Amino acid sequence: MQAARYHGVRDVRIEDVEVRSPGPDDVRIEVAAGGICGSDLHEYAHGRGATPSEPHPVTGESTPLTLGHEFGGTVAEVGADVERFAPGDPVAVNPIIWCDDCGPCDAGQYHRCVNGGFVGLSGGGGGFAEQVTVPAETVLPFPESVPLELAALVEPYAVGLHAVRRSAFETGDAVAVFGTGPIGLTIVQHLDAAGAGPIYVSEPRDARRERAIDSGATVPIDPTAEAPVDRIVDETNGGVDVAFEVAGIEATLAQSVEATRPGGDVTVVSLFQEAVSFQPTGVVANERTLTGTAAYQGGPRSAEEFGPTIRKFETGALDPELLVTSRIDLPDIDRGFEALLDDGSDEVKILVSP
Repeated sequence: MQAARYHGVRDVRIEDVEVRSPGPDDVRIEVAAGGICGSDLHEYAHGRGATPSEPHPVTGESTPLTLGHEFGGTVAEVGADVERFAPGDPVAVNPIIWCDDCGPCDAGQYHRCVNGGFVGLSGGGGGFAEQVTVPAETVLPFPESVPLELAALVEPYAVGLHAVRRSAFETGDAVAVFGTGPIGLTIVQHLDAAGAGPIYVSEPRDARRERAIDSGATVPIDPTAEAPVDRIVDETNGGVDVAFEVAGIEATLAQSVEATRPGGDVTVVSLFQEAVSFQPTGVVANERTLTGTAAYQGGPRSAEEFGPTIRKFETGALDPELLVTSRIDLPDIDRGFEALLDDGSDEVKILVSP
């Protein structure tokens, strides 16, 4: 089969690879679509960050390897011991890889596994391929009423759901979201579905602010035209209850803290490319809480955040189509990477079909 294989900086090649037959507890899936994620972009533009140059402790694989951790498709074959699925079933896949032999795994926190990773970044196949074989316990049924290519978006929406759950958010809270790329938009949609009060978003790109409004944001702010903290603090009489940092730059980290009320909560979602300067007095003096969030529950707990996300796709409480800006074929994947890296582009989420 054909697969997009990562070799290094701006070196992704469409190559022929062997299809892996499922073991007794595995499922082989014909991929409908994969989504290009910011993690994929980092590997493509800057070099190995998540992809292993030495054999990964769980998969035993190293680069070159197949990319793509946001994906779904149709079951093609099941292992001898798999009873929950049958060929033809539409599914989404939780891509977390775990060792089942460390402290976090023993505690059921598989997404915090010290040896872990993701299918499509750490080996184990990947969604930018015609087929992929994964453990059955990471596979979830996907409703036939929803276009199957949107199964690729369950993963980023689960990131957003986990971030909201990690925060101190309660229904009715005033909220600010700094950065409305794909994950920021999923957070806005989850907050709106959960009954947030005013949802402020700070985003310099016009097209992304418009998508944020469509996603449920009530107050869009262009930080290049006005000071977001001043406006938020003024209009909320002291700051929002909860803020989410989803841009990954020094300025938005400080702004997300300063825009929350005394006693408020800041959840940092971004992976920062570089170290930043941060003054913690604003957290200490005002008894704010600073929380980190990483991915979503995985392993044997794969359904805990993927499941509710899929159900909300089905009911319409979430609208994944709002994120999709382009659809391309696998041989054009380089074009997709370059478009997303263009600061002048309006692209948000590009789906890749094998």
